[in-house]
Amino acid sequence: MSAIVGSHDLLLVTLDTLRHDVAVELAAEGRIPNLARHLPGGVWEKRHAPGSFTYASHQAIFAGFLPTPVGPGPHPRLFAARFAGSESTAPGTFVFDTPDLLSGLAGVGYRTVCIGGVGFFNRQPPLGSVLPDMFQESHWEPEFGVASPTSFEAQVTRAEQVVAELPAEQRLFLFVNVSALHQPNWFHRPGATREAGDSRATHAAALEYVDAHIGRLFAAASSRRRCFAIVCSDHGTAYGDDGYTGHRLGHESVWTVPYAHFFLDPGATAP
Repeated sequence: MSAIVGSHDLLLVTLDTLRHDVAVELAAEGRIPNLARHLPGGVWEKRHAPGSFTYASHQAIFAGFLPTPVGPGPHPRLFAARFAGSESTAPGTFVFDTPDLLSGLAGVGYRTVCIGGVGFFNRQPPLGSVLPDMFQESHWEPEFGVASPTSFEAQVTRAEQVVAELPAEQRLFLFVNVSALHQPNWFHRPGATREAGDSRATHAAALEYVDAHIGRLFAAASSRRRCFAIVCSDHGTAYGDDGYTGHRLGHESVWTVPYAHFFLDPGATAP
C-alpha cells in the first residue's frame, strides 16, 4: 500500500449491513456478475467486522482498521496510524502521522470525498456530521438514503460528477457508503410489500440492485488513472437468526462480513 498511495486513485465502498452469507450465495449463483468479476478468484473473502453497527465500524475503518481476516493473526494492515508496538503494521503498510486515514491521505495530496448513505452521514442531527466532517468534501441528500428505492443510482451519479470536476492531476480518495442493503429494503424485491417487511430475500435483492449499477461507479473511479478499490461490508444484520433481528449485537450474522480489494484499470470497466 505504501507504493500504491500517491500513484493511484483510491476507492472505498462500504456495502452497509451486507451479510457475508448472502454475498457469498449471490456470487456463487451468478446473481452479482459485475461485482464477481472483480473479486479475486470470483469469491468474497470472509472477514470479521471492526464494529457491530455503522458508526463504530466506520470510526475504526477510518482509523485504518479494515475488517480483519478470520484466520489467526497478526494480519498486516493496508493503512495504519504510526503507533509504537503495533503488530499489524508491516513494511508495505501506508503509515500516517495523523489521527485518521482521511487526514493522512489529505496530507500527501489526496482530495478526500464522502458520498454518504445511511443516517450517520446525513448531517441532520449533530451526530450525523461526525463521520462526513472527517473528509474535505462530503455529499448527502435524501435520494441517497435508506428510504429511497433508487439510492445507489443517485449516489453513483454524484460520484461521476465529483470525478468529472476534479483536475486531472489531483489524486482522489472516494468513499461511498451504500445504503441500499440497510432496512427498509423490501422494495427491491418484486412482489414484496411494506406490510410483509424486510427479509433475507429482500436483502439479497438489494445486493442485486447495487450490482446492476456498480459498474458505473468502478468506471468513474478508474476514469483518470489506475484505481485501487476496497469493497466490503461494515457489519451484517440478522433476520431472525437464533431469534435475533437487526445489528449492534454479537451474532455471527453481524460479525462476519464480505471483503475484497482489487485494482481497476482505466477503461476496463464498462458503465
